[in-house]
Amino acid sequence: MGSSDPVRVPVREPVRRVVVGVDGSPTSHAALRWAAGYARETGAVVEVVYAWDTPSSAGWTGPAIDPEFDLEQAHERFAAELQSVFGDERPAGLREVLVEGDPSEVLIRASEGADLVVVGRRGRGGFARAMLGSVSQRVAQHAACPVVVVRPEQTPDAVR
Repeated sequence: MGSSDPVRVPVREPVRRVVVGVDGSPTSHAALRWAAGYARETGAVVEVVYAWDTPSSAGWTGPAIDPEFDLEQAHERFAAELQSVFGDERPAGLREVLVEGDPSEVLIRASEGADLVVVGRRGRGGFARAMLGSVSQRVAQHAACPVVVVRPEQTPDAVR
């Protein structure tokens, strides 16, 4: 190979990354199942984000979290949630992300560089009749990539 020969660098397809927010609610379980089905069909990696916000004394209206809630408790809840959704057959390519912070802000930041964000229609907070929860609405409005909002009755077969 002479000095004027071009250097050939193998081109790799970028890893597709799907971010899904979970909070223990049935709609977040549906979103997680949907994201796993989508990933299976497309070869994407699923980044499962569990975010919690420690309540402040003024005006916080999210799910009740003990102010002493810590990373160990978050990890236990997260592991229980994954077990609840997948049992012992967790899909390959599942990445766990635990972050203390406002869930909508955490998901919006995670959307940067992602191919897709998946959220449940409504999570733990809010009004039962609301079309979208506050987190899903904020993520849909501000994410850096497309957003799928999943209803509880949607299944992985709906990916097609």
